[in-house]
Amino acid sequence: MIPNLGDDTTVAQRSVIQKSLRALAWSLVGFLLLIIALIVLLRFVNPPTSTFMLGHLFSGSSHELRHEWVSLDEISPWVPLAVVASEDQRFPYHQGVDFSAIRKALAEYRAGQGLRGASTITQQTAKNLFLWNGRSFVRKALEAGLALGIDAIWPKRRIMEVYLNIAEFGHGVYGVEAASRAFFGIPASRLSQTQAARLAAVLPNPKVLSAASPSSYVWERVAWIRGQMAQLSGLHYLRGLYN
Repeated sequence: MIPNLGDDTTVAQRSVIQKSLRALAWSLVGFLLLIIALIVLLRFVNPPTSTFMLGHLFSGSSHELRHEWVSLDEISPWVPLAVVASEDQRFPYHQGVDFSAIRKALAEYRAGQGLRGASTITQQTAKNLFLWNGRSFVRKALEAGLALGIDAIWPKRRIMEVYLNIAEFGHGVYGVEAASRAFFGIPASRLSQTQAARLAAVLPNPKVLSAASPSSYVWERVAWIRGQMAQLSGLHYLRGLYN
């Protein structure tokens, strides 16, 4: 009887495919466990850098990288309120991704109002810390997944602390302490309500907008942010960060 070589070849191919899929699955599991371990570690250990800071270092920019870590207790309480008022007013309540804001943004887009961003402070922390800039679906999906993991493992206080220490406020200026000293000549602990709003106002595009020499557009954003800060009941709104 002549053996059916075709069947043997098919079985061998299936075996190779199954082994490849198993290897891929284990690789994904390993990568996921590594990310979870890193998120757990960074709940307690301050990150020495971020992908955005590394990107600046390797970009060949003429602007020196300025960065100095400070605890949340060494940052004026006006700063967290200003960035929440400007960037993510539901920060105390969502789980890292604000699905209601996403639904609202999509509804506005379908109504012809243009597509606006709905990223939370947690998503921005994930992006600045681990990812890269851009608008691809893959990056946004990774950002959302990381944000959900971060919110599940870190308290809100830690998320805000890390965000304020790695956010970009200008060319080569990362973190609120470096920004405060570079633009106002004072430590972050002494920032006033208006100065905090000026820093928050440039976060959407810190390479174009300036907190040191605000344009009329930035001043308009500052006025709007201060109005939102007042509507959020002032510092009482984020009292949970300091309990």
